[in-house]
Amino acid sequence: MMEAISERAAKQFDVENVRRDFSVLERKINGHALCYLDNAATSQRPKAVVDAVVESLTWSNANIHRAIHTLGYEATVAYEEAHKKVARFINAKSWREIVFVRNATEALNLVAGSWGAANLRAGDEVVVTIMEHHSNIVPWQLLAARLGFELKFIPVTPDGILDLDAAAKLITRKTKLVGAVHASNVLGAINPVEKLREMARSVGARFLLDGAQSIPHMAVDVRALDCDFFAASGHKMCGPTGIGFLYAKKELLDGMPPFLGGGDMIATVTTNGSTWNELPWKFEAGTSAVAEGIGMGAAVDYLSNIGMNSLFEYERELGGYVLEKLRALPYVTLYGHKRGESLAVFSLNVEGVHPHDGANLLDRLGIAVRSGHHCAQPLMNVLGMDNTLRASFYFYNTREEADRLVHALGELKRVFDR
Repeated sequence: MMEAISERAAKQFDVENVRRDFSVLERKINGHALCYLDNAATSQRPKAVVDAVVESLTWSNANIHRAIHTLGYEATVAYEEAHKKVARFINAKSWREIVFVRNATEALNLVAGSWGAANLRAGDEVVVTIMEHHSNIVPWQLLAARLGFELKFIPVTPDGILDLDAAAKLITRKTKLVGAVHASNVLGAINPVEKLREMARSVGARFLLDGAQSIPHMAVDVRALDCDFFAASGHKMCGPTGIGFLYAKKELLDGMPPFLGGGDMIATVTTNGSTWNELPWKFEAGTSAVAEGIGMGAAVDYLSNIGMNSLFEYERELGGYVLEKLRALPYVTLYGHKRGESLAVFSLNVEGVHPHDGANLLDRLGIAVRSGHHCAQPLMNVLGMDNTLRASFYFYNTREEADRLVHALGELKRVFDR
């Protein structure tokens, strides 16, 4: 039944029409049409997002919350409306639960530096997965060195999925927070986060999701997920760089101390102390990335207009096509994609080809992929390598581009065999 739904969605999804919204896809790279397969690192921006940013900078460029003149009012209204758009997009209870930050990395640092610093003590535990991006490891390591709690890691099985039996043993009464990447930027695996949440709840722990990879590709409902924290980056979901958001339940944000101090995050300042602004401004100190925030709101509008369920089903069908083609190449080692639901993110190695050399040659053919450790070195160590090639697809990619990738991998093998 799922296959039939997927095929029907793929037929209804007009990828050629979508591609017209992305001017960069018309570029030629080394004489070849651009085949952009580095979407897990950053996505491209549709014209609607670019136009929203340009219009903000051109016609309403002003600081927010600081002036009553027309430009200041217009910028403030548009920036606050962007918060409301994000809240609706993820079904938050209130737009005041949405804090704009630079990226998911800053969002995760905010949780560690504010909630973590106020609530964790020596003898406590924080449990995350071995799949985590460095952004959900390093902040906890830094805080653990200061406070003395233990940081523990849920392993993966040989199939590249989370070991839930191990998780059940690692999560104890000492555990105060369980954190998980919603979808892996290396393996593409969509993690069983509802099961992890129930494990966290059973011991009274908070539950955090890194949604940087999930939110561009699938419908996210934070109330259904019942997560306490959810971090995301705008630039992976068709928005500008330099903007992202943290969702957190209002009762948690109310009790958390400010992460940064300065302008706009205060209600009053005297020589004897300060009081804090209302949410979310309590956590948005200084001059905001106004145009970028408005651009992220435009990205949310764009994705909502496409429909996240249609987008997901199209990518699901495309990912299945790519997976079948890659599995047929005997000289390619593919990581993950053995069990469970996955995004169209493929980490692989070509026999006899260093990933950096492979990425260089693919670029000569107009194909943009990433090579490296993908900011996930603990997972790479478990998988037994230092680097991989990674091809990551988005809703504007096509079967023809998948065929180009497969053909180019064959060219890599032939060139390096000579």
